[in-house]
Amino acid sequence: MKKTFSLIAALGLLLALNATAADEAQWTSLFNGKDLTGWVPVHDVTFEVVEGNLRLVKGMGWLRTEKEYQDYVLEFEWMPLDEQYDSGIFFRCIEEGKPWPKDGWQVNLKYSAVGQLVKGYKGTLPAEATKQPLNKWVKTRLEVKGKTVKLWINDEENWTYNEIDVAKGYIGIQAENKRFDFRNFRVKPLK
Repeated sequence: MKKTFSLIAALGLLLALNATAADEAQWTSLFNGKDLTGWVPVHDVTFEVVEGNLRLVKGMGWLRTEKEYQDYVLEFEWMPLDEQYDSGIFFRCIEEGKPWPKDGWQVNLKYSAVGQLVKGYKGTLPAEATKQPLNKWVKTRLEVKGKTVKLWINDEENWTYNEIDVAKGYIGIQAENKRFDFRNFRVKPLK
């Protein structure tokens, strides 16, 4: 009986490890920790790699992916480096507009509006998260599928919105002359 239980426990562990490995294989890293391969600066922005992190140095514009995405889960970490910090993560955005996309969506990373959902330049959902401290990593997860988007900050669900009106577009980082570090940018397509 004891051997049967041990065999069942070992089999369960093996299945769990295989499921975890299969899930990890579905993710694609958007940042290699070495250079800006896969990213395109738009307008007057400076991004560089510092100690393996993607650093927003300065500028008014954005850094976008080379590729457009439709339905996906996006995970990343960000750390504000300046007081009164202000940035954002664009999703399903077009390239037109200056300094930022005129159409598409953004999750605000502004000190007074962390997590606010923005359409173009207009707030759509209020911020649900609290102001985040300087020089501390913040984990963020964004799930975009069909007309629905969900946001988690530090593993806490913030909101769900069901009226996304752009079917696909770029993922990007907004620059507003405030320094940030980003890391662990990865995306998993959803079917």
